[in-house]
Amino acid sequence: MTAVEGQDIDIPTPDGTADAYLAHPADGRPHPAVVLYQDAFGVRPHLKAMADRLAGAGYTVLVPNVFYRHGRAPVVELPEFIDLSERPEVFQRIMPMMRELTWDVVRRDSGACLDWLAGSPLAADGPVGLTGYCMGARLALLTAGFHPDRVAAAAGFHGGGLATDDEDSPHRVAGHVRAELYFGHADDDPSMTPEQIKRLEDALSAAGVRFRSELYTGAAHGYTQADTASYDEQAAERHWEALLGLLERTL
Repeated sequence: MTAVEGQDIDIPTPDGTADAYLAHPADGRPHPAVVLYQDAFGVRPHLKAMADRLAGAGYTVLVPNVFYRHGRAPVVELPEFIDLSERPEVFQRIMPMMRELTWDVVRRDSGACLDWLAGSPLAADGPVGLTGYCMGARLALLTAGFHPDRVAAAAGFHGGGLATDDEDSPHRVAGHVRAELYFGHADDDPSMTPEQIKRLEDALSAAGVRFRSELYTGAAHGYTQADTASYDEQAAERHWEALLGLLERTL
């Protein structure tokens, strides 16, 4: 692992200014870029630590606050350890903001992030990688579909609602994806049922997308997030192995 620097930055978007966290190797040279999409709880110390770990493997990592229309991160005040059984009101505040992330909004915001990276001396030329967690898996898949020439790889971990019956279900962009994809599904996840997993896999296969889809047996939704009650260390380390392997192959 190399030495890492992290900083808070601002990204101009068509709808305003999005705050973000940027982590990168401390050598000042350009490195392959990765956008890390937050889970529902947003940009916070744990997510920054994940970005730092990824940067230590040789990547320039951008973590945008996708809820920036509601303020700078942290948009919702969070406890140091998140247990929804004790704090259900946290998710009640977050859900309306999640519903605002329509296809048009995601297309604009993801384009702004990619434009920022394209202009940064810390990001190497060429397509980027994506990784997303929980709702971030949806954002990663949509970004890969909206910007096929600019994304080489996209991963989603314990994602929810990736292949629903809705007209705006993320799996419907499969025909536009050119990136290699990886999905690590949580076990017994009501937000990503076996039926949804099959629908996603069928859509990707029909579109000729290179992908790998795996079930993390015994791991709950949120298994990568160490500041939550859902964290599973073994599954989280498996996620790192899969993610780093994907990025090494494609960037």
